Amino acid sequence: MKNILVGIEFRENFEMLIEKALEVSEPHDSKIWLIHVSKPDTDFVGFELGPHYIGNYRVNNHKEENKLLLAEVKRLKKLSVNAEAILLEGATAETILEEAKKLDIDLIICGHHAHGFLYKMIFKNTALSVARESEIPVLVVPFDIEHPEQHEMSVNG
Repeated sequence: MKNILVGIEFRENFEMLIEKALEVSEPHDSKIWLIHVSKPDTDFVGFELGPHYIGNYRVNNHKEENKLLLAEVKRLKKLSVNAEAILLEGATAETILEEAKKLDIDLIICGHHAHGFLYKMIFKNTALSVARESEIPVLVVPFDIEHPEQHEMSVNG
């Protein structure tokens, strides 16, 4: 296993994903790729020009995400782990899968938050979408450890 891709969403518990990647990568001396996919700002798609503050908001938001990713890569490199960061904009599951193919990834690691029925009806769950659509093995790490009966652990391949 040479390459592991970790889908990072900067909410609580993202460190759990990195720790799981370290655990899995250690015996293989794998490279860890941290990826964060920002959703496109659909309110402004198709507009070349717009208020200056809109562009600044998006740039500043990406700067913060980039800063967080690079801090994690720096931390991993201090542990002598081969790591890189990727920050992209697009449809999350599809972008993760596209990058995984480009990078010749051997394992994708994503986190999963348990949600209620209504949430599931309205929103797409990125981790489960990646697991269902991927030709690459996927490890889905549950974040909500207080309710283990709500977890859907998926590994495909």
